[in-house]
Parts: sequence; C-alpha cells; structure tokens
Amino acid sequence: MAIDSKTKLVAVVDDDDLMRTSLQGLLKSVGLPARAFASGEEFLRSGQQHQVGCLIADIRMPGMSGLELQAKLNAERCRVPIIFITAHGDAQMRMQALRAGAVEFLAKPFDDEALLESVRAALES
Repeated sequence: MAIDSKTKLVAVVDDDDLMRTSLQGLLKSVGLPARAFASGEEFLRSGQQHQVGCLIADIRMPGMSGLELQAKLNAERCRVPIIFITAHGDAQMRMQALRAGAVEFLAKPFDDEALLESVRAALES
C-alpha cells in the first residue's frame, strides 16, 4: 500500500547496520521517506526530531538507549510517535516504554507488515 508523498519522514535509530539498512529499504519500498541513524545521539545532533512523523528505535544501543532517547525527547516536549524494536525486551521494559508514550513495542524478529501497520497508524495520529 503506497503512502502519500507528503508524509513526514520516518527516522530509524539502531546501532545494527543491517537492521538500519533493511528497515530503511522496507519503508522506502512502500513510499515512506526514511532516514537512518546509528545512535540516539546522532539522531539528536541531526536536528530532525521536530521534522519526523514517526521514530523507530532500538531499545539497547551503546551510549544512549532507546528509552533514554525517549526521555530526552519527552523532556524537550518533542512528541514524536515512537515504535520500539528490541531483541532483549521484557514485560517491565515494554510497560515503561508504553507508559512514557511509545505507540508500539515489537520484539525482534518482527513481522514487516506489523511494523508497517504500526508506522501507518503513528503517522495518521
């Protein structure tokens, strides 16, 4: 399903090169503009946090974790919808992320279509 080309950018923040490349390709394949960042710090330095319509972030990364990135964005009153992806999540981490405003929490490996549906819902909210 193609998305309107006026759709805001989707940012992918993950320290895994393969995951970043594959998510960026998946998003672009359905018409979603995407930009990938290797860390939360790199994403914040880009200054694009106010231009993104949705953020896909790994939970565990060297340096700033996904949850720390979420807290930083919340502190800056930057209310971008966040979809967390992780291979190391648990129920407590999931609840923490969702209570802080995440729109979804997906365990790796996840279904591409489930991720795309979450992104579409986040962009429409």
